[in-house]
Amino acid sequence: MTSVWESLTIDARDPGRLARWWAEALGYQVVTDKPDEVEIRQSADRLPGLVFVPAVGGKEHKNRLHLDLRPADQEAEVERLVDMGARHVDIGQGDVEWTVLADPEGNEFCVLRQRKE
Repeated sequence: MTSVWESLTIDARDPGRLARWWAEALGYQVVTDKPDEVEIRQSADRLPGLVFVPAVGGKEHKNRLHLDLRPADQEAEVERLVDMGARHVDIGQGDVEWTVLADPEGNEFCVLRQRKE
């Protein structure tokens, strides 16, 4: 027997605001919107979802888990996400082919280059 990946839970100072930011970034929709939990998914019936819950305290260290995004055009996507409120961050990645950004609450994520076939 195996498990099904239901969701990834993200602690946030403002779960609703951060959930809506990620929904816009990913083209997802809000499927649950409660004061203590906001979930976004690609569509209401498609798993996994991202669940945003209230955090106690602020983010203090590099994320131990992060999302990797692979757009068709890395440069254009980085520009779009920065225009939405993401920012470039240096987590010691050095000279790499991906771009490390942080969402409005400081959670790091990577924007990869287009996959070479």
